[in-house]
Amino acid sequence: MRLPGNVARAAHLPAEQMVRVTVGDDGITITPLPDAAPTLAQRLARFDPARHGGEAMAADPVGAEKW
Repeated sequence: MRLPGNVARAAHLPAEQMVRVTVGDDGITITPLPDAAPTLAQRLARFDPARHGGEAMAADPVGAEKW
């Protein structure tokens, strides 16, 4: 369920926070769910090769690194 931004901010809920919505006789209760560790499939689905791919420290050799 997507909450309006002003409601999420008032409840101090970060973006993408999973919540449980309970409807009772006295109103609606929104409870944040604990963060579950993402599965490998979920982590791989979020992987962006354009952002995370390539060499981490691409630089010319310096000092003793030069041959």
